[in-house]
Amino acid sequence: MKGLARLRERYRVRPGYWFAPKMFGLGAVPVTWQGWAATLVFVALAVVIAMLAEHRSDIWIILLIPLILGFIGLSRAKTDGGWRWRWGYGENEK
Repeated sequence: MKGLARLRERYRVRPGYWFAPKMFGLGAVPVTWQGWAATLVFVALAVVIAMLAEHRSDIWIILLIPLILGFIGLSRAKTDGGWRWRWGYGENEK
């Protein structure tokens, strides 16, 4: 049970942030309902664009570029602690 409490504490964010930094690697994890909603909207739009590209023209795939870049920008701006490469628990978190 102590490990679960430690994991919950690790993924707690300050008000106004929607994502927490990943424990390993580069990126973020949604931890609030706003972060999860943004992620689900991103996935839904990507699926719709992919289906349009499949049934109409491959040019629709180009719409994925601003969608992906926009989502990356949003998640970077709303990540508590910023993005950088992480190797797991830091010295303060052991």
